[in-house]
Amino acid sequence: MSLNLILMVGALMFSLGIYGALTRRNVLGILISLELMFNAAMLNFVAFNAYKLPHEPLSSLHGQVFALFIILVAAAEAVVGLALVLAIYRNLKSIYVEKLNLLKW
Repeated sequence: MSLNLILMVGALMFSLGIYGALTRRNVLGILISLELMFNAAMLNFVAFNAYKLPHEPLSSLHGQVFALFIILVAAAEAVVGLALVLAIYRNLKSIYVEKLNLLKW
């Protein structure tokens, strides 16, 4: 596979994530779209690292370390996001973005 093809798939995944985050009314859908954007960034990191120095085995670990870091950040984001969704649902009985006016006085 060529680097251009992998980067095009990553760009498509990222643009679908942005589209989903901007058009969803449900908070869970927005969280899933954010996860998709994280995965697109992770795919780009690994692809750039694999094509940067393909014949040096120790240098290929940098992209994988970034991928693990992105997985950790995505897991933390999912935990905090789902905790917020649960708290919002308990108070408002809805998880739609239009009904969230928590920051208004």
